[in-house]
Amino acid sequence: MRTITGHPHRPNEFAGAVEPHPFHFDDPPALAETLRGAGTLFNTYWVRFSYRGDTFERAIANTETLIAAAEEAGVRRIVHVSIANPDAAPDLPYYAGKARLERSIARSRLSHAILRPTVIFSAEDVLINNIAWFLRHFPVFAVPGDGRYCLRPIYVEDFAQLAADLAQRDDNVTVDAVGPETYTFDELLRLIARGIGRPRVRLLHAPPLAAYYASRLLGFFLRDITLTRDEIKGLMADLLVTSGEPTDRTCLSEWLRDHGDTVGRHYASELARHYR
Repeated sequence: MRTITGHPHRPNEFAGAVEPHPFHFDDPPALAETLRGAGTLFNTYWVRFSYRGDTFERAIANTETLIAAAEEAGVRRIVHVSIANPDAAPDLPYYAGKARLERSIARSRLSHAILRPTVIFSAEDVLINNIAWFLRHFPVFAVPGDGRYCLRPIYVEDFAQLAADLAQRDDNVTVDAVGPETYTFDELLRLIARGIGRPRVRLLHAPPLAAYYASRLLGFFLRDITLTRDEIKGLMADLLVTSGEPTDRTCLSEWLRDHGDTVGRHYASELARHYR
């Protein structure tokens, strides 16, 4: 039995136990054939923001086609990556879309595990790495609002292990994927600043709209989308934290002690990574 993984932000291919295959979203029978023989589908396909033809509605429609094709192909189980608190923000397309897909999976015939991560950190992630990059290059960091909203980061390897463990089960579960530490946004920034040897960077609390337009200006020079309004709203609404038991043993504070010299050395461009 094969295991197939759908790549995040790469809606045109699978990576599995064999050669990458096209998704064939416009040809459901061909998509089902691509999946035939697979035991578990790890689905990470989503978009961070609408860009060019990759919209939230298209991502929802494609994923629902993928779910139906998995049913047709006889896939046993889907391990689906969602987001923490998807039902808490029906006005934010990112969260509303994730909530809709959770309902589609629950209605399907597939055995399923739904993972709800908060912030995933690693040597190659976008958020933590780019925060470190900005802290390395600027003496001031603009914080939307009061900076008291919280995050609960999870390490990517622990998250992957959790997904692999859940793939071995048969019960339908929804799991908050969270780390052992909770930080306010201000605390997170100061932690990263100390970890990279820049403890004197000043945090400037700004109105959310002003912080957003500052990010737009930086994005213009970086040729990237550094932050979206919905991301600011979700962050400030405390959607990236939950109160459950940790599913991750790796502390961001300890990880930074080992990686502070390298994290944020290079800017990680979302557009360059996925669209160029």
